[in-house]
Amino acid sequence: MNKPNPFLDLARQQELYGHAARLAGRTSALMRAKTSGHPVPETIVSLVQTHHARPDRLGVVLDIGCGRGTSSLALAEQLRPQRVVGLDAASSLLAQARERVTELPDTTVDFIEGDFHDLSLPAGSCDIAVAAFCLYHSPQPKDVIVQIARILAPGGVAVLVTKNLDSYQEMELVASAGLDVRADQHESLYTAAHSGNLAGLAASSLDVIAVLDEVHSFTFDGHDHTAQYLATNPKYDLAPGLYGNPGALAATLHEFLPDQPLTTHSRITFVVAQPNEGRRP
Repeated sequence: MNKPNPFLDLARQQELYGHAARLAGRTSALMRAKTSGHPVPETIVSLVQTHHARPDRLGVVLDIGCGRGTSSLALAEQLRPQRVVGLDAASSLLAQARERVTELPDTTVDFIEGDFHDLSLPAGSCDIAVAAFCLYHSPQPKDVIVQIARILAPGGVAVLVTKNLDSYQEMELVASAGLDVRADQHESLYTAAHSGNLAGLAASSLDVIAVLDEVHSFTFDGHDHTAQYLATNPKYDLAPGLYGNPGALAATLHEFLPDQPLTTHSRITFVVAQPNEGRRP
């Protein structure tokens, strides 16, 4: 029997996001490997500029699942709204996001802890709502979309971002090395909200006005680089001495597999949507 999806397992959230350094290390390794695909925060900004009627006069911009604040800061610096609110359920990530805030003359940036199933902002208060790489952490992502529809102002724009189900499938070299013999049988991390269903989820409470797909490619230099990404990837059942320990994981990969670059891919899907005035919550 396959293990529960770790992104939907509340018992594992502290393990996954209680230590900001783990997410930072995994993200850093992935970004160093990137060989194609536009930076996601810049694409989000571009979509807002294209689809909002007044992108140079924005009030509140909400970044749901903001994590360490990378997208929040890009939205603040490039769009210069009156206020950016970054929301996340992980206090450790928010603490790091606050440390990264820089002074902007016309924009206030706040990071708050909260549940995206019950957004604390007033109805109709946000010109922009971004939910990037977070909807697959909800067992009922449609409930999050309802909340987004509620807080969007008339004419507001939502930008939702996710990955395809088989993203990074080449990482299952962990099965070839015998580190997790069932690696290729585990459920995708992105089952709840993926490239194939994101537009349908959005359309449950919003009007979808644009969908953009882009393939991102990544080449890891070798086992040492790959292990920096894999060591805290929650998809795989690694031995306790390997999970969270890139050095030990790399040593094991070197022992069982020839060291060579690894290329992998992910399709990133962006859905742009607006409130449907006829069925506002």
